[in-house]
This record gives sequence, structure tokens and C-alpha cells, in this order.
Amino acid sequence: MALDLVNIHSLSDFQRNAKDHIRKLKKSGKPAVLTVNGEAEVVVQSAGAYQKLMDDRELLDGIRSISRGLEQAKRGEGRAMREFLAALAKEHGISLK
Repeated sequence: MALDLVNIHSLSDFQRNAKDHIRKLKKSGKPAVLTVNGEAEVVVQSAGAYQKLMDDRELLDGIRSISRGLEQAKRGEGRAMREFLAALAKEHGISLK
């Protein structure tokens, strides 16, 4: 998803009209690009939108990890779960019986 080119503002405009910009960020849930001397410098977004972004990132990281594990299993890498659990239990002095 590309940034919305309509939502680009100078840092000075953002500072002068912070309440209005924050209200718009909360309402839209979309980030805004702030510029300094005409160059994009920072991206701001509401806390709710940021939290959703972090949640989505965590989910994506989990999916990627599962995908890597499945690919390793297809290549015959790794070891059986029972073998792993037995070794883990032994390492920590836990009886599985």
C-alpha cells in the first residue's frame, strides 16, 4: 500500500494545526507524511493505526515462521516433535510419564 499523496504536509503546518491534523489522523486511520524543506522526513499516524500495524506485523512474522518451518520439514530438516519434547524434558529434568 502506497502512502496517500494527498496526506502530505509540511512539519510547520502540522505544528500550527496539530489538533486538526491529529483529529484527521484518528478519523482516517491513515498516516500522513511530514516534510521539511520540501523533502519527506517523517510519517505520523494515530496510536490506533500504529497498534493495528504492529498487530499485522506480528501476524505476518508468525506466518513467515510457520512457512519457513514447513519448507524445512519438506526438505527433511529438523526432528520429530516427540524427539524434541523428550530432549527438552530431559534437559529440564521433567518426566513425561
